[in-house]
Amino acid sequence: MVQTDISQLSRECGDWRDTLRSLRDQLIGCQSQLQTFASRSLSKEQLTAVEHFHNQFHIQLINIHDLKQAVKAHERRMKFETTAHEGQLTEETVGDHESLFGQYEHLTSSLKDLTQEFTDFTHRSK
Repeated sequence: MVQTDISQLSRECGDWRDTLRSLRDQLIGCQSQLQTFASRSLSKEQLTAVEHFHNQFHIQLINIHDLKQAVKAHERRMKFETTAHEGQLTEETVGDHESLFGQYEHLTSSLKDLTQEFTDFTHRSK
């Protein structure tokens, strides 16, 4: 068993979920922009880019959903363990928290890159 600041870990999970919700909303906004953009007459290169962004937005929305669900399950596990083990978490759960943080960092970085790429594309194509 590992003695950790469980309230801090719970706050981190809540912050991750809030950020993921915000990123999901941002991506949905990008999808809407993409649909508006796609309604115009486009070159072959632009059509290819539209397809690329459409696919990436879909995939990343799934990734956001999956990570949010994993964080929720992790929070439930932490709550169970603190009740069952007198306020302590197993090393595995602490390791899972660190792994989820790595996944969160990777996904948020990928989403930042994707939205910047999309912004650049829309500005070039005006």
